Amino acid sequence: MNSRERVLASLNFREPDKVPVDFGGHRSSGISAIAYARLKKALGITSGDIYVYDMIQQLAIVEQPVLDRFEVDTIELGRAYMHNASEWKNWELPDGTPCKIPAMIQVEKKGDDWYLLSDSGLPFGVQKKGCLYFEQTQYPMEHRDFENDAFADLREQFKLSMWCSTPAPGGHLPLEGEGLRKMQDGARLLRESTDKAIIGLFGGNLFETPQLMFRAENYFMNMSLFPEATLRLSERLTEIYCTDMVKWLGAVGPYIDIMLFGDDLGSNQGPLIDPEMYRQYYKPFHKIMWTAVKKSAPHVKILLHSCGSIEPFLDDLIDAGLDAVNPVQISCRGMQLDGLKKKYGGRITFWGGGCDTQSVLSDEQPGRIEDHVRKQLAVMKGNGGFVFQQVHNILGNVPPGNIIRMFDTVIKNR
Repeated sequence: MNSRERVLASLNFREPDKVPVDFGGHRSSGISAIAYARLKKALGITSGDIYVYDMIQQLAIVEQPVLDRFEVDTIELGRAYMHNASEWKNWELPDGTPCKIPAMIQVEKKGDDWYLLSDSGLPFGVQKKGCLYFEQTQYPMEHRDFENDAFADLREQFKLSMWCSTPAPGGHLPLEGEGLRKMQDGARLLRESTDKAIIGLFGGNLFETPQLMFRAENYFMNMSLFPEATLRLSERLTEIYCTDMVKWLGAVGPYIDIMLFGDDLGSNQGPLIDPEMYRQYYKPFHKIMWTAVKKSAPHVKILLHSCGSIEPFLDDLIDAGLDAVNPVQISCRGMQLDGLKKKYGGRITFWGGGCDTQSVLSDEQPGRIEDHVRKQLAVMKGNGGFVFQQVHNILGNVPPGNIIRMFDTVIKNR
């Protein structure tokens, strides 16, 4: 099997020739640019600059020599775009490592801190000295009358929120005219150049986006107090997403294999909301969006990024049309792979859970990473329904030797 065939076989619950591997295929399976610079050095790779494609999380583009070394089967759609040197500019990571960031990103240093700016020049994110990522500082709708709001200007308000308006390659192209043409051309050329499974990040967050607009504590309170307004907001978000999705899929749908949505529904100890709230406020709208995907691009598999203890939602997510879930946070309550496979095997693909980044990947105790990864692979091998990925992004404090040991263990045991 080639990489694409391997990933799709697993997503269709057919046993692949070996376990498919994702590294850097989307914005929650990547690596901190600081850790990536150290990894390249450890691997003896001296060519190429460090390119930060996700400014908020400061994730690096994983280059072809690294993908080859670790036998990676995925690639992110964003690699189809921004190939010209003029589309990047020089910056410096918090540890002093020189890098390139997208030229379209506006950053400004004030004292010891860096600020992300909106298109209008509004500071909406800050990276404090000593921090390795940006945090949102601006919540554009926090003082609105939620109960009586029609949310008519929601799309305009997105521009004032860091997470909604800091583009990565591909996301910088407008969904009209020349932007759609460039999007389509780039996706087609990427498809022609690789046999890896291509993952297109769409987003479509229904639960998280309101937290970014109103502040999380306000939104949680409003969910309880104003159910009609909460439904009205989910409806409005779905209208916006479906409008964009038709254009986006029209351009890239024929060339991608997986479409990534997002909504973190869990904490370490359990769901962030009662599953009944999910059924009331979000499931009907997830179903609308995911049904629309299947209608427009039947071959595209739907992957949801959702952190935390989300097992209580899985039946409903499957019923709404979900094909795969990521990152499978195995350190959280109810998220151990053996139990998940026993209960949901053959119904949903677990994209992740291959190595615990919270307590294992940074541990330099001899043999611990290898034993852990072998155990996870032994649980999930056979009958598909699994893509190996460490739990979420590799952070800046992870030693490069540990990363190499993790992937080498996978290569030997997949």
